[in-house]
Amino acid sequence: MSSNNSSRKVVTVDEQAFERTEDAGVDENGFEVVDDRPEFRATVQQEKQAKVDSNHPDGIVQDFSHLPLAQEEKIRAREAELDHISAQAELGTQDGRAKRTREVVTERRQRKREKRTPDRTDPRERLSRMELATVNQEADRIAQRLRTDHSRAAVSRVLARRVARGQDVTEAVFATMDELKAAPGAICPIEDVPDVPTDEVSIEGTIETLWEPSSPKIEQVGLIADDTGKIKWTSWVKSEPRIVREGEKVRMRALKKNWHQGRCSLAVTYDSMIIFPDRDDRWWEE
Repeated sequence: MSSNNSSRKVVTVDEQAFERTEDAGVDENGFEVVDDRPEFRATVQQEKQAKVDSNHPDGIVQDFSHLPLAQEEKIRAREAELDHISAQAELGTQDGRAKRTREVVTERRQRKREKRTPDRTDPRERLSRMELATVNQEADRIAQRLRTDHSRAAVSRVLARRVARGQDVTEAVFATMDELKAAPGAICPIEDVPDVPTDEVSIEGTIETLWEPSSPKIEQVGLIADDTGKIKWTSWVKSEPRIVREGEKVRMRALKKNWHQGRCSLAVTYDSMIIFPDRDDRWWEE
């Protein structure tokens, strides 16, 4: 048994024309405006390509705004780890890479080992008798002049090493003296203070003159002299220095060098130390 009932609504031609008339616009002359603009639709190939692009990993924009910070960091760390593993896998396919890496690491270790291993041979053994005699003589003169903590033998080795490398004896003497004078704690001759390549020096001499301080911030100011020359020094109240007297022999360590109108002077800072060799040796008499 068949049925001819239909659920479709039958619309007459006049009704369709009436609907189009209501939807259509009218221009200023009363004529109906027909929309003749073409309708653009994507082709089948474009729709396929759009689906491929939207599903590609590089085209996916991950939104972590709805996740807790700890979970977001965990996801990002995992992605970074996967990228690192992929990079290692790609580099691991290079031929001979492991061998070249071992060679480079071995060479670097060898260079570091050579730097850490000191030269245990005495450089004086490579000098001639005449050179060795000159080196020992100059080393003794340097040790007496600088009065450092280095022994004459230590100064001789330093000087011999320079001569063994081909440096002239005279140049080696001056270079060694500059190096020892700039060493921390080395007693520098006063005449060499301006030329020492360091901002702090240690000197020893006799307080020759004391002047009246020009400012309440200055504790003492005067001249100190040794066998090579004299130089002005200043101690400040805030540095809490020890008080010196005229004619007293003192040893001043870690003095700061200052320059004014081309002349060098010294300042006793909080880090400086004033030692009285004669007074400190007879502390029981005070």
